[in-house]
Amino acid sequence: MPDKLERYRSKRDAARTPEPVPPEPPAPGDGDAFVIQEHHARSLHWDLRLERDGVLVSWAVPKGLPADPQTNHLAVHTEDHPMEYLTFHGEIPQGEYGGGTMTVWDTGTYETEKWSDREVKVVLRGTRASGRFVLFRTRGENWMIHRMDEAVRDPFPALDPMLPTERARPPRDAAAYAFEFAWGGHRLLVPVDGGRTDAAREHPWLRALAASFGSRSAVLDGEVATLGEVATLGGAEILVLYDLLYDDGHALLDRPYAERRAALEALEVSGSRWQVAPSWPGEAGPVRQAAREQGLPGVVAKRLDSPYEPGPSTSWLFIPS
Repeated sequence: MPDKLERYRSKRDAARTPEPVPPEPPAPGDGDAFVIQEHHARSLHWDLRLERDGVLVSWAVPKGLPADPQTNHLAVHTEDHPMEYLTFHGEIPQGEYGGGTMTVWDTGTYETEKWSDREVKVVLRGTRASGRFVLFRTRGENWMIHRMDEAVRDPFPALDPMLPTERARPPRDAAAYAFEFAWGGHRLLVPVDGGRTDAAREHPWLRALAASFGSRSAVLDGEVATLGEVATLGGAEILVLYDLLYDDGHALLDRPYAERRAALEALEVSGSRWQVAPSWPGEAGPVRQAAREQGLPGVVAKRLDSPYEPGPSTSWLFIPS
């Protein structure tokens, strides 16, 4: 019988990596376990591994499992892994094959509906991953993965940013609003899916922000601005965030601003080039005065009970400083 782990061993040195490297060929088996590992290597991806004949048949899925049947994801067929990899997690040293951090994202059992050299149909039964999927081979060595049952998340919102209406003075019912600085930057919606964001095409430094979300999907609202001390670093830009339109598979557009804001703060998004903007409910006068002292263009008053309305809205008010 051929040694199914020969290719796996050829890529690894047991003295240099904490990964399991069994010295002997695998024993045949008929188990039905699976594991999905989140792998922060040269590029973020998820490794799907299905137990088959004593080894874990593996695919690297750059964007993770598809959440709906409308979108197929690339799945790169890799070498078979040993059964000990079902529980492996840790830091593979940089410079070694697959160097980076690996964690167990989900594990469970699966049922095989079809298994051939070109098509694998399975039903996953895990804690985070469940449902019917098919892995299918396209041209050459390329594979794709397709979800066969219903979507497990809301579709991403396709919309324009919500824009404030200018007013000369703060609203009289200030207690109904949160007051925030107007930063004078340019608005940016940041969709995050599969640890990636299209916003990185214009701002490559946002790749790290997207990767920090892992498999969590989101749409962030904010603006890119040059602020305070950051300006002394050669005009480096930062992303100031103040709203969350989509989180972990659920659209939040109809939720009140106060609830969306609380959900954004709960994400604890913080980095050297992105931060959540401060917000002060009911504090019209002090925030406007602080904006004037800091040379900012003004403040934005946001009704705490307002849904997200793409385009100009009277629920958000821009008040010049």
